[in-house]
Amino acid sequence: MQRIAFPERDDWRTTAENAGFTFHTIDGERYWDERAYYAFTLDEIERAIEAPTGEIDAMCLELAGRAVRDERYLRRLKIPEAYWDLIAASWRRRNPSLYGRLDLTFDGRGPARLLEYNADTPTSIFEAAVFQWTWLEQAIQRNIIPKRADQFNSIHDRLIEAWKRIGATHPLHLTGLTGNPEDAGTLAYLEDTAAQAGLKTTLLDIEEIGLRDDGQFVDLDERPIALAFKLYPWEWMFHDAFGKNLATAPTQWIEPPWKAILSNKGILPLLWEMFPNHPNLLPAYFEDDPQAAQLGTSFVRKPIYSREGANVELVSAGVTLVAEQGPYGAEGFIRQALAPLPNFSGQYPVLGSWLVDGTPCGLSIREDENPITGNTSRFLPHAIL
Repeated sequence: MQRIAFPERDDWRTTAENAGFTFHTIDGERYWDERAYYAFTLDEIERAIEAPTGEIDAMCLELAGRAVRDERYLRRLKIPEAYWDLIAASWRRRNPSLYGRLDLTFDGRGPARLLEYNADTPTSIFEAAVFQWTWLEQAIQRNIIPKRADQFNSIHDRLIEAWKRIGATHPLHLTGLTGNPEDAGTLAYLEDTAAQAGLKTTLLDIEEIGLRDDGQFVDLDERPIALAFKLYPWEWMFHDAFGKNLATAPTQWIEPPWKAILSNKGILPLLWEMFPNHPNLLPAYFEDDPQAAQLGTSFVRKPIYSREGANVELVSAGVTLVAEQGPYGAEGFIRQALAPLPNFSGQYPVLGSWLVDGTPCGLSIREDENPITGNTSRFLPHAIL
């Protein structure tokens, strides 16, 4: 694994905007950054990233299966009891998952370690699936990178195939916070892949979903919503006004309710409990567990529910190195062993390993001068050399 500085394409902004990548710059700062790329060997991709991603996903599915059969897990994850039956029913029906992203720390020497699982509403998929592939093709054409270069990236084709399986019988509604540029871009991209799979699609804001007297969710034209992709977290849906109707409405959701188990940082101590000393896991405990003392005075403190690094705190030898502010933490915290991200030229990269329809199929990289990856962390492309 290397970080290689190289010249950016002089027309990349125009290329991005022509591709619909309108959020390449956020608040005047680069989000997409191709002044460097990360290079991997094929062995690193296949053995150190792809294979562990599949293994970690299998462990997560085993955890989900246990949780729907044992309420103790759901209590520890602080999932509201009113939705336990909804979650269990979706698991028993084998309601399909479209995608997810494991966030890993990896330095090219030791094993990749799981930092967290973005199981419910992962973004940055357009950048990973499309724009970094465009970068690869053009960088090869312009002799910026070697002609033999490749990329771990079959995300786009796998999304189309997944939609064919998932959405074969119903029109698809896609919903989320359409006023957010990144969310809107993600929804537009996923709608495009669904359309390429032959699905009839409708995009609407989450606040535009209505409820009929018979308990059916409907769109602005009063059409029933039978199948819905939501870029909107389950923990928010549980607390929204229409949350009480989720269990009775016939809508099939993507991601399915059972993903509410895995989109919770409480899975980190549960996985460690189930698979102690696994090479791709970090020791982790609920903060109120006496065993958390085993971590000593160096650890990462994370809210059970948190997004974009909010309310995460890095503590080393009892001293807080970095702490991000945010609105999370009411449900409690976990502590995970401190595993500092590798430092490449003053930058700290996190690897996002993508799964589509349960298959590992792509890689994205976010980096920052801050060792806590947040909303403004830059996206860099990668190549296999």
